[in-house]
Amino acid sequence: MKERLYIVIPAYNEEMNIEMVAREWHEVIANIGEGKLIIVDDGSKDNTYAKLQELQNELSYLIALTKPNGGHGSAVLFAYEYALTESADYVFQTDSDGQTAPDEFWELWKTRADYDIQIGYRKDRQDGLSRIVVTKLLKLVLFFYFGLWIKDANTPFRLMSAVSLSNFLPRIPKNHNLANVLLTVLYEKNKARRRYVSITFRPRQGGINSINIPRIVRIGLKAMKDFAGLKKSL
Repeated sequence: MKERLYIVIPAYNEEMNIEMVAREWHEVIANIGEGKLIIVDDGSKDNTYAKLQELQNELSYLIALTKPNGGHGSAVLFAYEYALTESADYVFQTDSDGQTAPDEFWELWKTRADYDIQIGYRKDRQDGLSRIVVTKLLKLVLFFYFGLWIKDANTPFRLMSAVSLSNFLPRIPKNHNLANVLLTVLYEKNKARRRYVSITFRPRQGGINSINIPRIVRIGLKAMKDFAGLKKSL
């Protein structure tokens, strides 16, 4: 029996990218032949969801879902919970901006049985200096709060076994904006079988990034407050 892979992608105002991204990652699922491509529209104000609904008629493995806007973490958690409910064996998460390369997925898939989680490590980033600085600051913050030196805790390129994800997911606060960061912390703290793999991280393929510097600062300040409160429980 083939193992069921669920690729999950949150999307917000990505009408410029969503068709390309959906087609690229749908091909991965089609090659495996078992599973689904789940794209969660997080209350977009543009035609993202309408385009996804049209694509469903052509892409047989695609399931388009929508929900009220709650931020990236909310959409990711929604997608993870859906995948587990649908009896996925493995869950892979990436983003809808076209910055990750589907052909690099196979490096993770071929070693899936050996790890609970495999995370892409953005060694050569092409998305701007400000994003690189944010990632480095996050690394320092996580070391301060949790004593963990993590290469890249928030990469949207991660393959997880459903068994391990189902164990850790209930410990993430509902709608937490940095859900992937906290998941990485949990995998590290519990010494799960983990692996970091260098990946390409391309420039945004189209549209405008909804995360700007002021919003990054606000998210960062809230994250530090949340980390302080979650330190003992995690």
